[in-house]
Amino acid sequence: MGLNIIRLNDIRRMRSEAECLADGPTVDAAINRMASDITKRLFNADPLVFAVMNGGLVLTGHLLPKLDFPLELSWLHVTRYGHNSQGGEIEWQASPSADVQGRTVLVVDDILDVGHTQLAIVNRLLEQGASEVLTAVLVDKQHNRKAVPGLRADFSGLELADRFLFGSGMDYRGYWRNAVGIYAVKGL
Repeated sequence: MGLNIIRLNDIRRMRSEAECLADGPTVDAAINRMASDITKRLFNADPLVFAVMNGGLVLTGHLLPKLDFPLELSWLHVTRYGHNSQGGEIEWQASPSADVQGRTVLVVDDILDVGHTQLAIVNRLLEQGASEVLTAVLVDKQHNRKAVPGLRADFSGLELADRFLFGSGMDYRGYWRNAVGIYAVKGL
């Protein structure tokens, strides 16, 4: 067997052994609640929405059609993880390019873990002149290691255990962002 086949078999085995923490309908319900809360807050705000690549892409795709008000969409790409399970230094792979001067901005990402990435994004957008920056995440991981005590997203769908999660935009070594639901890797 070639290296790719062995790696794919390992990736498939990991998925089959994973524990489902939130099934598809649970994730959909969480996104619907988020959309309702975001709509109440931003209905008249003329927001600029940034999808954080790559994890925020799936949530953004599910969330936007549920936001029945005018908005503009852009993207940015910043990471601390790459394909690793431990975070490293912030890497800006694509800085925000849309003009945020005087705008209300909503940043959509997959997960709030420790929060260094969220803080870096918020600070960058405020430095670029955004009047306010709000954050939305599908998952807020529950632990006491936040970059700032009490750090939270303005809008979050689910609070889940401090495990290595994948699915619904979150990945395992670059794979399974497409998994329906949210899963925890066995033993992690």
